[in-house]
Amino acid sequence: MIKNETNWIACLTGGIRQKLAASSLVVASCGAVIAIVMVGLCLVVLYQARQDALDHTRDKLRDIALVAQRDIERNLELYELSLQAVVDGLQQPDVMALPPHLRRQVLFDRAASAKYLGSMLVLDEAGNIVIDSGSDAPRQGNFADRSYFSVQRDNPGAGLYISDPFRSRLRGGAPSIALSRRLSRPDGSFAGIVLLAVNLEYFHNLFAGLSLGSHGSMALVGRDGTMVMRQPYDPRIIGRNISGASTFRRFLSAPEGSFSETASIDGIRRLYWFQNFPHAPLILMVAAAEEDFYAAWRRRAMTIGSLMLVFGFAFVALSMLLGAQMRRRMRAESDLQLLAHTDGLTGLNNRRSLGEILDKEWRRARRMHSVMSLLFVDIDRFKAYNDTYGHQAGDDALAAVARCISESIRRPADTAARYGGEEFVVVLPDTPASGATEIAERIRSAICECGIAHAGSEYGRVTASIGVVSRVPLTDDDLTAAIKAADEALYNAKATGRNKVSQFHPS
Repeated sequence: MIKNETNWIACLTGGIRQKLAASSLVVASCGAVIAIVMVGLCLVVLYQARQDALDHTRDKLRDIALVAQRDIERNLELYELSLQAVVDGLQQPDVMALPPHLRRQVLFDRAASAKYLGSMLVLDEAGNIVIDSGSDAPRQGNFADRSYFSVQRDNPGAGLYISDPFRSRLRGGAPSIALSRRLSRPDGSFAGIVLLAVNLEYFHNLFAGLSLGSHGSMALVGRDGTMVMRQPYDPRIIGRNISGASTFRRFLSAPEGSFSETASIDGIRRLYWFQNFPHAPLILMVAAAEEDFYAAWRRRAMTIGSLMLVFGFAFVALSMLLGAQMRRRMRAESDLQLLAHTDGLTGLNNRRSLGEILDKEWRRARRMHSVMSLLFVDIDRFKAYNDTYGHQAGDDALAAVARCISESIRRPADTAARYGGEEFVVVLPDTPASGATEIAERIRSAICECGIAHAGSEYGRVTASIGVVSRVPLTDDDLTAAIKAADEALYNAKATGRNKVSQFHPS
């Protein structure tokens, strides 16, 4: 067969040489190939330049997010220390015995240098102000209706609570968020809270100082979807809940990551980088508009592309017919060869090529008087898996099982194939029953350890049953009988509990 292919290639080469000598059209086609190669190289360069622009922007967004996150975390830590200092001081009798002006200085000393702080208050169990960082005589006010009070009152283990944005009643409606901690009596009952208001101006100034392009965006969002701050700044957006937006669902999918999406707020498509805070219920999002970071690439692509079209048009026009014909032929041959031997979903041999391999190895084993083993692998309760998770998930499971089988057979002579549906066959030449059983167990264990969830299985995950048969073919032995024996062993594995290996034993 190899000799015939060599002769055919030689004949084809000779024909091409004759045509090159006889026809100027073939010479022109060579020029067309060169033009196509140049266009291809140009496209590769342009595509790489586009990827570079995307990667550079992603790196820039990640750096900006890191700077902003560290600044916010540092200030939140400072504010939390200030709250804890007040909580600790309120538990000390000697501090509470001090005159009001001295007590206020001791309790709120750590918060004195913190920037963008609003009010820092101690509220009693009814929500009334009892100690005020702003004056010795507490201002009048009740905040029992605020979430930062009710959450601490109703949840003894709430810890540090960061509220949604609100307008301050003590500071003329200034947009703020509050950090609060619970105060408890010795018996554990609710005694009030300590709260610290942070002006949203802090986040506004921080975001405004970071360069994101003319259409860039930056936002701080609560894990519940509440918008804390957004740049470009719009007071109407602050406090809006975006939990239904597709972008927000992406934010919750991983601790950090990047994706491209069209914003629901303004309809601009952007590249996003998001970062979940590890110790606070906040998400930081930084985004750059595609029209901004692709602008320079588009100008360069238009210039280079136009030049390539002008210089390559003549070559491409002359070689169009021949090139199209060759491409169609090569594509058809490649597709036919692939379809003839390979299963498109799993990448294993298909049933047709399996038949050829089985016949060849059976005849070789009969000739050499050597043992040949077959494994029949069947995914347990695969119909129930398809019905529960859908056919796309079923295809993914088949591909995963195929990988487990491929990785478990190591000799070049061993062959795996998809027999049909959820069934696979492994051909093991020169392999005794003990070795075949060992390989089968290795495959079964690898499939089980993949951990693919399967609610319809008694094992809670995708498993497989495997039938094993090992034979030394005799003169009157038939391959069909060996296949039937492997199938019977598989049936026995299914009938005795699944997720196991069964060796065929003749009656």
